[in-house]
Amino acid sequence: MTGRIFSIEEFATFDGPGIRMTVFLKGCPLRCTWCHNPESQRREVEYVRSPNGCLGCGKCLERAARDGSGALHLTAASVEACPRSLVRRCGEDYEVEALCERIMANAAILNATGGGVTFSGGECLLHPDFLQELLQRCKENGLHTAVDTAGHVPFEFFERILPDTDLFLYDIKCMDEEKHRRYTGVGNRRILENLRQLLLRGARVLIRVPVIP
Repeated sequence: MTGRIFSIEEFATFDGPGIRMTVFLKGCPLRCTWCHNPESQRREVEYVRSPNGCLGCGKCLERAARDGSGALHLTAASVEACPRSLVRRCGEDYEVEALCERIMANAAILNATGGGVTFSGGECLLHPDFLQELLQRCKENGLHTAVDTAGHVPFEFFERILPDTDLFLYDIKCMDEEKHRRYTGVGNRRILENLRQLLLRGARVLIRVPVIP
């Protein structure tokens, strides 16, 4: 079984207790206007360019391609074309076994600091089968597990991972339904109901709210 990862942070300190390994899965149902990882939104493999140090030469765009809607996207050829190596592939497919091996290589230091592993995104719960198996493997190996979620998925997905999730980092973007839809592209009723159901089932939940002018 495979899942698409766009980033792995080896020593994270803001994604749960202790020092953690945070695995970011690709794909998200929200389109937050302040999203700091827009490359996480689409499930597909993408090629992204860092603006830091860009010469503006346009060589990467010369090797770009247009999709069915006419939008221009960087390609694998754009990686080779950039003279400063600022274009990278975003999205790598991992087998559960291979990802677990990488996580467990850090198990000693994660456990020693009271840390563990956090699965984030995008929205990691868009990959319920992959996530469920990963969490089970991590718990079997004695790691503390956390799931960072925006909650806009069927509650059935939460039920599948509840037994193997020690902590939910639950993002509440905005309590006002109209504002939530305006700034994220979706309403918040499902998100709030899923939160209520998690609490009713005794899940440990840390609510996080972005503070944005």
